[in-house]
Amino acid sequence: MEWSRILVNVAGEIFAPTTAAYALAAIGLNVHFGLTGLLNMGQAGFMLLGAYGFAISTIAGWPLWAAVLVALACAAVFGLLLGIPTLKLRGDYLAIVTIAAAEIVRLVGRSTALTDLTGASSGLRGNSYKDTFQGASPLPDGSFALGPFEYSMNASNSWWIRIVGWALVALACLLVWLLIRSPWGRVLKGIREDEDAVRSLGKNVYSYKMQSLVLGGVIGALAGIVYVLPRAVQPDSMGRPMTFFVWTILLLGGAATVFGPVLGSIIFWVSLMLIKSVMRAGVPESVMRTEQIEQFGWIIVGVTLMLLVIFRPQGILGDKKELAIDVR
Repeated sequence: MEWSRILVNVAGEIFAPTTAAYALAAIGLNVHFGLTGLLNMGQAGFMLLGAYGFAISTIAGWPLWAAVLVALACAAVFGLLLGIPTLKLRGDYLAIVTIAAAEIVRLVGRSTALTDLTGASSGLRGNSYKDTFQGASPLPDGSFALGPFEYSMNASNSWWIRIVGWALVALACLLVWLLIRSPWGRVLKGIREDEDAVRSLGKNVYSYKMQSLVLGGVIGALAGIVYVLPRAVQPDSMGRPMTFFVWTILLLGGAATVFGPVLGSIIFWVSLMLIKSVMRAGVPESVMRTEQIEQFGWIIVGVTLMLLVIFRPQGILGDKKELAIDVR
């Protein structure tokens, strides 16, 4: 077993673009659930809309900044349309509606009627929308090695994507930290604990929930952009499982914390890569095939989520008193 190669691959997941994308998505979900208590089970829908908005606008010839604004606007409009009829519902009903809305986005994206726009089930090829992002890079062409990690400077899965992705994660963490300390954030936490009490103080609970839903969705759209920059926009890759992975990451790191989503994403992807790499190297093909190893890795993720909810629902960095759910 080549432990050096395995450890390099595992360590590379710590700052991989996918890890940054999921950390961003979990930060957005943290605004929904950790701060406000909204059971949003459709974060993948916001991510997919952000990815489509960015990719389609870029393919149409729009500049990078305009494509990003279109992606954020798509998520904001989706949040408004989703929130107007649903934010007065109880938590469990909101969860059902949001997961259904995300599935509608996915099914519309893979519809053959929109093949010319979204690529249907085949999606949009990465080379068709990455040029403006790569062109904005100040880094020289070629590749660069930092210790055992060597990646291209500007192509897919590059240092440029990593720098931008983790810079966005840092800015999102700073935003959440400022919100938690602000009067607006304290109102959100009050809504999470007892919205009737907040309403009795004259606050418009519905408006605050809407603002939270839109803000978390916009952060999710940014996550969608970062997620598709090293790959293609494929609607089936951003379905229900993605939302469940984001929830696992949030609960693992700790809801209602600043760095919990980041820590959760790193632990999630590092652990998953370690399990798969060790099993691929150590388990004979006659015992478990490669595709079975992949499935087994996700089984471990599901079991981990179950154990988290049962034994440590507050997560690694979380405080049980901060939870918006009853853990008794």
